[in-house]
Amino acid sequence: MLAPSTTAPRAGSDAVASKGWLAAHKWLLLRRVSQLGILALFLIGPLAAVWIVKGNLNFSYTLGVLPLTDLFVGAQTLATGHLPEKLGLIGLAVVVVFYVLVGGRSYCAWVCPINPVTDAAHWLRTRLGIQTSAHVSSRTRYWILGMSLLVSAVTGTLAWELVNPISMLHRGLIFGMGAAWMIVLSIFLFDLFVVKRGWCGHLCPAGVAYSLLGRASVVRVSAARREACNDCMDCYQVCPEPKVIRPALKGAAKGVGPVILSDQCTNCGRCIDVCAKDVFRFGTRFNNPASPPPATQSTS
Repeated sequence: MLAPSTTAPRAGSDAVASKGWLAAHKWLLLRRVSQLGILALFLIGPLAAVWIVKGNLNFSYTLGVLPLTDLFVGAQTLATGHLPEKLGLIGLAVVVVFYVLVGGRSYCAWVCPINPVTDAAHWLRTRLGIQTSAHVSSRTRYWILGMSLLVSAVTGTLAWELVNPISMLHRGLIFGMGAAWMIVLSIFLFDLFVVKRGWCGHLCPAGVAYSLLGRASVVRVSAARREACNDCMDCYQVCPEPKVIRPALKGAAKGVGPVILSDQCTNCGRCIDVCAKDVFRFGTRFNNPASPPPATQSTS
């Protein structure tokens, strides 16, 4: 169903008015620079013979010094019963440590090349006023993760990599898209017409794998000035996982601290961008003072 075009103001319009367009899109722009910059580092090798990074998002070797192994690829490899080579294990350890520090699903927002595709679908969905969304449980991605590892264990192959849109898009940008265009287009149309935030929020097993690291991650978004919230709901509209916001934003009455602790938070920073009241900011999980519950009046 298409909603009328004359609806409420766009999310972040108040932030643009109070902070300016650049400040209201700062983290979004930095994410795009990160995503495009990472792709450029991979592309500059085969295109210009400048080999800063060799490999792909599954495994890469930077400046002949730093190996990086994708977490989900590493998990599939271990599931096959084969131990990765030394550099592969070192690369996996580096990735685990890094994402424990910065947030597991930061990979989804800051690295994954599919993210701009799904963000574009969500942007267009909002502009067209598409309200309907089929129900797909967000637990489905956990089942896909488990089945991928099981099939890898049974077949001895990296099962998910046969159909992994992330790998297909990344390889396609370097060697030619071919059938990868159909996969990427399918994800775009799925998110646009079928399920809101469907791929990343309901199906992608790679995001789930990284979210497991997010349970212990240090860097977190905090609703540090939640008392200033005016309930404009802009943060909920732009957040790819809006359910993670409420406990931190509205938990003061229950003694819940302001830090978003959910492992599903992608640390994308959009809630920081669009908040005209500067309620949100980046911080650490350790700066999470619990709010005292409201005092109850005693009767005598």
